[in-house]
Amino acid sequence: MAGGVSSVEVVKDGATGLEKLVLREAHGCSVQVFLYGGQVIFWENEYREQLLFVSRKAYFKPPKAIRGGIQICFPQFGNHGVLEQHGFARNRLWSVDETPPPFPATTSNCHIDLILKQSPEDLKIWPNSFEFRLRVALSPTGDLMLTSRIKNTNADGKPFKFGFSYNTYFSVSDISEVRVEGLETLDYIDNLQCGKRCTEQGDAVVFESEAEKVYLSAPPKIVIIDHDKKRTFELRKEGLPDVVVWNPWDRKAKTILDFGEEEYKCMLCVGAANAEKPITLRPGEEWQGRQEISVVPSSYSSGQWDPEIIHRIQDI
Repeated sequence: MAGGVSSVEVVKDGATGLEKLVLREAHGCSVQVFLYGGQVIFWENEYREQLLFVSRKAYFKPPKAIRGGIQICFPQFGNHGVLEQHGFARNRLWSVDETPPPFPATTSNCHIDLILKQSPEDLKIWPNSFEFRLRVALSPTGDLMLTSRIKNTNADGKPFKFGFSYNTYFSVSDISEVRVEGLETLDYIDNLQCGKRCTEQGDAVVFESEAEKVYLSAPPKIVIIDHDKKRTFELRKEGLPDVVVWNPWDRKAKTILDFGEEEYKCMLCVGAANAEKPITLRPGEEWQGRQEISVVPSSYSSGQWDPEIIHRIQDI
């Protein structure tokens, strides 16, 4: 699972009793992945700063998904038909994949492989056989990489359709001071307006009220700028055309049982997704989607990037 000076260990979480895998890199970066939900919950940099948001009111037991980290939304994004919201993958118990197939070349030796297959209960509500393989990797510089591979294993020759999202809860200093760049001029679906299709008018996405949007055909790279923390998240994606953006703001936050009333101020959910047009897989076919996040220090003032940051982003 690991090589060099990095390490991967399986432990039981003392606070929740759930089994998790802990990835550590030599420079002090670490990631914790819970088998429940196949979910990255903690991602810390070398200064032991938590980069992901997890609600202090989050449930860590079935049947609720864990509120925070990176949720795996499959086989749907949203709330449609008989399936629970965002599908069932985020509240199922995954297993360590002992014999994963070859993955694309990666710069990281520090990784874990998980697998999820349909249960008898899942077949009753979504009658399809599948293999969902997830690799979580931590690079030597602390970048967090998630690669999903979903295969149709139906024996009856039947194709299936699915939606997907990496619902990623970022920890931010103050939501009012955060900007998302790379989504300007794009069309988006506004779920607060009954799925109305709109066009982003601003030169960046900023937050002054509740937001629940799906940006369509987004570029492969966007950035999330946290002015107060002088920190920029760079999110890169492959195989996932859309980007989901969500913050419940004050009124909605008060209605969410596993979310603190004031916590909307210190989080922003942004994730690579395939939300608008379902993916179709025939038996034997496999789909792959990838999200990679890195963190760079930034100084941001009056709408101007540091030249050093611009140079780094253009080189990616």
